Amino acid sequence: MLQFKIAATHIRSRLRQTIVSTLGVALGVGFSIAMAALMEGSQRDFVDTLINAIPHVEIQDEKRVATVQPASRVYDATAIHGLRPLEDLRGIRNPTEALVSLREWVPGNMAQSLSGQAVLRYSGQDLGVTIVGVVPDRQLQVSQIAEDMRQGRFLDLASTANGLVIGDTAANRLGAALGDMITLTSAAGLSKRFKVVGLFHTGVTASDEGLAYAPLKATQILLEKPNIINRITIRLATIDDANDVAARAERQLGYKAVSWIEANEGLMEAFTIRNIIMYTVVGAILLVAGFGIFNIISTIVHEKARDIAILKSLGFRETDMQMIFAIEGLVIGLFGAVAGSALGYALSRYMATIEFEYSVGAEVTQMPIFISPIHYLIAAALALLSSGIAGYLPARRAAQLNPVDIIRGAT
Repeated sequence: MLQFKIAATHIRSRLRQTIVSTLGVALGVGFSIAMAALMEGSQRDFVDTLINAIPHVEIQDEKRVATVQPASRVYDATAIHGLRPLEDLRGIRNPTEALVSLREWVPGNMAQSLSGQAVLRYSGQDLGVTIVGVVPDRQLQVSQIAEDMRQGRFLDLASTANGLVIGDTAANRLGAALGDMITLTSAAGLSKRFKVVGLFHTGVTASDEGLAYAPLKATQILLEKPNIINRITIRLATIDDANDVAARAERQLGYKAVSWIEANEGLMEAFTIRNIIMYTVVGAILLVAGFGIFNIISTIVHEKARDIAILKSLGFRETDMQMIFAIEGLVIGLFGAVAGSALGYALSRYMATIEFEYSVGAEVTQMPIFISPIHYLIAAALALLSSGIAGYLPARRAAQLNPVDIIRGAT
């Protein structure tokens, strides 16, 4: 306990320096925690928005690799020229059988759909859109479209055989409103009239202007693809299982299955680099605080050189000297970590209340903040580590000096 008492005496005797160094650590810890909360919060908010906007797994009516030609199976060397595709409709055949086989093991919800290009025509205006035929109640289980509805209900598609849900931007361009009859013309030239039963707004211009939903049966008739779908959308209970589910579904059905991780592989790599940058910046902030502690402890050690010499002449070992000043650094780091954690929490809470909007008329958005105990533990651990090292290094150098030289002034 003697080392602790001596360290406490030094801290109390230099109270002003102790407060300054503690504030330095507290500011470093506080701002590093707030920055980590902001950066991780923005990342999580972006990922959540991305995951809500896209399916966790999407099975498409494509093959991942080219189909092997029959001649290539028979002969070792073949040269094929002028291949002509079969006159066949693209799509996932026997969708009922495919869905039943997937429901036996897929841990989540599924919805089938058929999409294609069409032209909306109303009051002399034409607008190209992607028409998506869906089963409304199943589509609601795999997407957030119900939350984006501004007028009408998405489930009205189930009760209206020729119902249509379009984006509010598309409706404004056409001059259409809820209840109006709009003509849809497919790429093959087939036309069919639909009734607008709902308007949605996602905030993504490409969707609000170029996407329309209709009942699956009506879309199959319009696109002349009876009993055919070209998408199976899966929303999982655990998004981390997306790659495994996609791989198994592809092996089972033979169609290309893409997970949200594969579809956004470049974005995930960017997030990894972003996290490295975040923790580098946080570490740099704490390192600067550590240098402040190092300077203060070095000054204290220099001023206490004669005390060190006297203690060594009384029988204290070098390790005792090093422990005394290491304790001083750790105490300063501990107080700074506690105060900095409180400051970081207060800053995080304050930033979470800041509201802003990107443009006039846009929805008000709050700054995304994610408060995690890991941020506090990492910041406190780095603060204690830097404080301990800052106290140990100058004490180690001073403890190696000869007590007689110190007393004589030969420092």
